[in-house]
Amino acid sequence: VLLVFASFVIIIAGMKAAESIVIPFLLAAFISIVVSPPYFWLKSKNVPGPLAIIIVIFTFLIFIGGIGVVVGTSVNDFTTKLPLYEAKINSQFHGLMDWLTSSGMIEKEIKIDEVFKPSSIFKLIGDILNQVSSLLSNGFLILLTVVFMLVDISSLPVKFKKFSKSPDQAIARFQSITENINKYMGLKTILNLCNAILATIFLSIMGVDYFLLWGLLAFLLNYIPTIGSFFALVPPALLALIQFGFIEAIIVVIGFVVINTLIGNIIEPRFMGKGLGLSTLVVFLSLLFWGWVLGPIGMLLSVPLTITIKIILDSTDETRWLAVLLGPE
Repeated sequence: VLLVFASFVIIIAGMKAAESIVIPFLLAAFISIVVSPPYFWLKSKNVPGPLAIIIVIFTFLIFIGGIGVVVGTSVNDFTTKLPLYEAKINSQFHGLMDWLTSSGMIEKEIKIDEVFKPSSIFKLIGDILNQVSSLLSNGFLILLTVVFMLVDISSLPVKFKKFSKSPDQAIARFQSITENINKYMGLKTILNLCNAILATIFLSIMGVDYFLLWGLLAFLLNYIPTIGSFFALVPPALLALIQFGFIEAIIVVIGFVVINTLIGNIIEPRFMGKGLGLSTLVVFLSLLFWGWVLGPIGMLLSVPLTITIKIILDSTDETRWLAVLLGPE
């Protein structure tokens, strides 16, 4: 037990030390998972492998390039104005605390503003956006890794036959794992995209600044069930409070709650299998753990990484009990 625990500590310490290498590799792995179904579909239609890769990668580049062009200027502008927004929200928060104190709702000795600072939320969002922007500079390396992964994944069954004592069982287990991961990542990506489109349209109607940026943030953060939708709601609500006032901020909150309820509680359960869920405690702990190991991007990848581990554990009888513990009731 101690040997396993020590090995785990060494591996995690190595991942944390090699964060600059691990994050692009993990992103490339998850992009490969998302784009592999259309790649194999094209191959099933007798499209040559190299041409199928070119079509998939080119389509992906158009999608990402469009997002980068539209959102890139918003990220730079928002980062520049971040100190101004932080000062405004802190001023409003201190005014609210003074009013609550003078009206006798809270005691003077209670210093809520020393425990909770709304500006820290903007700072966290700024850190996430800056790290996402810095990852785009490694876009060529990530894209090249995706290409090699797509080329190599089709040869894995042949490799299993070479080294495995029971190749049919190994191939079936591998296909089951990859199908479940593809199912989760594909459906989650589509649902997040729908959520982001609805949020962007709603915020543009409300006139909230950087609505495209908050739509992108909603897309990324909704990979984290329950908690992510709350984090995605806070920045545009605070910005609406700064721009317009309390009533508009409440309307933004209500709009996001309606969208997240529609996508997360009504549509998503109809398509996601029960075996692809995680308990709320595991979601929260994975958020803390992967955020500590890999930084803000680790928080975005926390649930996909944990789901992947759960699917792998669920693939064998010896470790299925661990997958059950990670899952919901």
